[in-house]
Amino acid sequence: MADVIIAGGGPTGLMLAAELRLQGVDVLILEKETEPTKQSRAQGLHVRSIEVMDQRGLLERFNEHGQRITAGGFFAGLAKEWPERMDTAHSYVLAVPQQITERLLAEHAAELGVEVLRGREVVGLDQDDDGVTVELADGTRLRSRYLVGCDGGRSAVRKLLGVDFPGEPSRVETLLGEMEMTASPEELAQVVAEVRKTHMRFGAMPLGDGVYRVIVPADGVAEDRTAPPTLEDFRKQLRAFGGTDFGVHSPRWLSRFGDATRLAERYRVGRVLLAGDAAHIHPPTGGQGLNLGVQDAFNLGWKLAAEVTGWAPDGLLDTYEAERHPVAAEVLDNTRAQMQLMSVEPGAQAVRRLMAELIDYEQVNRHLIEKITGIGVRYDFGTAPDSHELLGRRLRDVGLKRGRLFELMHGGRGLLLDQTGRLSAEGWEGRVDHVVDVSEELDVPAVLLRPDGHVAWAGDEQGELAVALRRWFGDAAAA
Repeated sequence: MADVIIAGGGPTGLMLAAELRLQGVDVLILEKETEPTKQSRAQGLHVRSIEVMDQRGLLERFNEHGQRITAGGFFAGLAKEWPERMDTAHSYVLAVPQQITERLLAEHAAELGVEVLRGREVVGLDQDDDGVTVELADGTRLRSRYLVGCDGGRSAVRKLLGVDFPGEPSRVETLLGEMEMTASPEELAQVVAEVRKTHMRFGAMPLGDGVYRVIVPADGVAEDRTAPPTLEDFRKQLRAFGGTDFGVHSPRWLSRFGDATRLAERYRVGRVLLAGDAAHIHPPTGGQGLNLGVQDAFNLGWKLAAEVTGWAPDGLLDTYEAERHPVAAEVLDNTRAQMQLMSVEPGAQAVRRLMAELIDYEQVNRHLIEKITGIGVRYDFGTAPDSHELLGRRLRDVGLKRGRLFELMHGGRGLLLDQTGRLSAEGWEGRVDHVVDVSEELDVPAVLLRPDGHVAWAGDEQGELAVALRRWFGDAAAA
């Protein structure tokens, strides 16, 4: 019997599996597809996801395949420069195709001993006080202590649980694919620039070797959303909006996406949890979907591991939903707003022109970029209003006298960064690393970081520190 079965081997499932293995949890991934995806619908990592990769020692791998981008325009395509002095050591977006992201995360998970079974579709589940029984399409039944559904927007796990998925269905649909074209770069640039004055869901980005990533509004919403569009569908819509089909040919892959916006009512039912697109779907405006799922996994992994290994304090696993559900709700709201701003309706265009004026203000631009990139996320720990401003936020990578902060967190443990040399984490040594060092970038005597990098405590009082240690890392005696 596995400790945890994960349904779905995409970025969310792979990240979660790796986080669990760092804590010694036995993990099995069940993936319905027989082969890794060849589609790259997501195209990059935002700031907080870049930090996640750095915190686990993976960023160098991603840098080998990615391109750093510091251009603005991530909010509804409104052009504006990237803000200065962002709260991060990685003030950029890393453009890397989803296909590569999945491959790198799969390699990381495999190095940690994660087993992935492909061609295994979950069709049933039953849970009791001791675990979960998972039924596969071939009749196989598997047993685990916990099950996590990371199986996408049409999640079988969510449906089998009976968790409501309220929201709005798709009203518009967009075609997306990779293909070659015969049109010259000059013709392409001229047509795209003209069409995008009014239609932001239109474009073609060169990927190299004569291949382009093409996006164009669809002709209505398809009845069968699972059926991919044809190359002729692309040609027809390109001619309708641009007056030319650019001579597109030799498609690599073709897909469609809508603007449906839904959020699972619950993220946990007993021993079964949801993460990534299984818990929330939204339009891809701003490129937030993959990042949101990876950060779900980063939040959940250490908490579920604590529950499995027996040291979790009361209520720790419930903080996963309490912290991540509001984050997803905010992402859904900002994608709804972006879709309205990208509408061709006169009223929406008027609001877009007004927004274009407002975004010229530095504070507005910064606020919107912080929303998109996850920098603005601060978890509510239910503490006093005068609590330290760092509490609940992710701490950026800071330079220390003997290296960098994130270099000390590759193992997935908590960390007490003590600039006073007077504090103690005695009794929690098995879960929290006590590092005595100093940083010119950190204006607080000491911070206690959870394994996901969020600040659980800041100050210099040993008594307060002990309370925070018990709250997030359990009883000292058990450690």
